[in-house]
Amino acid sequence: MNTSLKQQHRTLGLKLGAMTLAMFGFGFALVPLYSVFCEITGIRSEVVATDAGQVHEAPVLNREISIEFVANRVAGTTWQFEPSVAKMKVHPGKLYSTTFVARNMLDHAVTGLATPDIKPGAAIKYFRKTECFCFSPQAFAANEEREMTVRFIVDPELPDYMDTVTLSYNFYSQAEVASAAR
Repeated sequence: MNTSLKQQHRTLGLKLGAMTLAMFGFGFALVPLYSVFCEITGIRSEVVATDAGQVHEAPVLNREISIEFVANRVAGTTWQFEPSVAKMKVHPGKLYSTTFVARNMLDHAVTGLATPDIKPGAAIKYFRKTECFCFSPQAFAANEEREMTVRFIVDPELPDYMDTVTLSYNFYSQAEVASAAR
C-alpha cells in the first residue's frame, strides 16, 4: 500500500473517530438540553410536593383564580379516571382539597401510577401540592373504585396575568408503563 493511500485511510479514521466522539457527546448532552428546552417551552413540568407542615395559610380574599382539573388516560387503557369537579375558584394563599376518581376495570388487581402536569408552565413554582395520589403507586383490587385526594395551595405571588391554572394527570397501570417502555 502506498503512503498516500495510508495517509487517506488515517485521515478518514481520524474523521470517523472525531464524528463518533461528537455524536457521543451530543447524546450525552441531550438530557440536560431536553430539560432546558422543556423548561423554556413549558412542555413537561416537574411538580414537587410541599410538606403540609410548611404551608402557612394567608388567603388573598380579593383575588380569585380558576383551577381546572383534567384526567387523561391512554386510549384502550384499563381505567376509568376523572376529576370529581372540573373547575374550582380559589383564593391564593388558602389550602384547598379535591378528589379524582379512578376505577380498575379489570377482574384482577392492578397498580396505578399518576403523572401530574401544570399549565401554564410558569405556574409550577406557585402551585404547591401538600397531598397527592401521584406521589406513590396506587394498588387497586379487581373492579375497585376509589376517590383519591389532592390538597394544594396557590402561592399569592402567582403573577396577576395568570388567572387560570390547569392541573392534569395521566393515569396508567404499572403494566402499561412497563410495556410502553419496551
